[in-house]
Order: sequence, then C-alpha cells, then structure tokens
Amino acid sequence: MKMLTVFDPAMCCSTGVCGSDVDQVLVNFSADVQWLKGRGVQIERYNLAHEPMSFVENEKAKAFLEASGAEGLPLLLLDGETVMAGRYPKRAELARWFGIPLEKVGLASTSCCGGKTSCC
Repeated sequence: MKMLTVFDPAMCCSTGVCGSDVDQVLVNFSADVQWLKGRGVQIERYNLAHEPMSFVENEKAKAFLEASGAEGLPLLLLDGETVMAGRYPKRAELARWFGIPLEKVGLASTSCCGGKTSCC
C-alpha cells in the first residue's frame, strides 16, 4: 500500500484543537487521517516544532524548506514524491490518491411530494 508522509508547520498539536483558536482545516484533516488509517493506509506526520530533525533527515522536506521556508508548509509526500504543498488536501483528494471509493452520503429528499404520503 502507498505511504503518506505529512510535514506540518510548527504548531502545538496536529489536531487543530489547541488553545482558544480552533483551526477547522486541521480538524477536518485530522479526521481524514483517521479515516485513511481505518482503511489500512500508512501515514507519518512530522511537526516542525516537535520533530525538526525529521525535516532535516528527509531530502525532499529539507529542500522544500530551503526553497519555500516554513510558511510553505504543509508538505505532503506520497511514496516519497511531493503531491501537495501549502495546504491540506480534502478527503476526496486523499481518496483519489489511494484509490479508495468515497462512501455515498444519503441526502434527504428536497421534495415531500410523491411516495405514500402527499403534502403538496
């Protein structure tokens, strides 16, 4: 199976629920990471504030930081190759990268007419 490596900017935690400011993008991405892990995907995440040596030891991350600086993070590598930088992917993008079908979410009918009841 493919491997996703995420190099996060310096932050207190990877969930986005740190302090009084909640970063919804990070909350969503953290949920998506758990969704992927639940499907057997291998994921490694490195936080610049807590694991700076991981950035130095990885040639792609090191070169990225030298070229773009920490403000260019996050950096996402799929099997060692850059697939995204500067933002976190949406679940649909992650699903496409790993060939995972997205579950269809049931939507409520927009009309109450028809069927066994009629409200029209």
